[in-house]
Amino acid sequence: MEITTADLFALYPVLRSLPQNVLAEVCRPAALLKLPAGTGIFTERQACEGFPLLLAGSIKVVKSAPSGREMLLYRVEPGGSCIITSSCLLGHADYSARGIAETPLLMCVLPAPLFEDLVAGNPAFRRFVFHLFAERLAELMQLVEEVAFHRLDQRLAKLLLGKSRPVRATHQALAEELGSVREIVSRLLKGFAAQGLVGLGREQIELLDREGLKQLADTGR
Repeated sequence: MEITTADLFALYPVLRSLPQNVLAEVCRPAALLKLPAGTGIFTERQACEGFPLLLAGSIKVVKSAPSGREMLLYRVEPGGSCIITSSCLLGHADYSARGIAETPLLMCVLPAPLFEDLVAGNPAFRRFVFHLFAERLAELMQLVEEVAFHRLDQRLAKLLLGKSRPVRATHQALAEELGSVREIVSRLLKGFAAQGLVGLGREQIELLDREGLKQLADTGR
């Protein structure tokens, strides 16, 4: 399979500013990675070797605690970027979290030296990197605020409201997104069900009272 410039430009328009010889390097068949779901993209204390350009699929970035608990920091979708990868490349530091292929992936990687050259010498690419960096940092600050100041039941209600209906997810997956444990999330969901807010099925949650969930998410009542 080959990468075409049309594929790249559709998701990363900034690449139109790259010189033809650089585009040719990025579009080499050998530069394309096709990875199955569950593949580890990077792990903590691993050196960063390049900047990913995601063409298809989703990468989840998680932080692990010594206890084994994990918290979802964010997802990388096609056309987006990974703030931890960017910071590692800019600061010449190792990864401080893990990246996992949530679905099958199609991606290519700008080698670290090429990424550094583009940031230093291509204003459009530099603006692109820092714009995405700022957007992701704002998302992480919102996550910190929610974890620090919002009760878990509020955060769970907000998470459910943000998903497609019905919510198809295990209690474990929801717990990982919230940085909690399955037992607590299951207890909260049973409480939601007792209040008539949700209906619980096997790996499926039906939102029965969206207004009630919104009130809980907004006020904690």
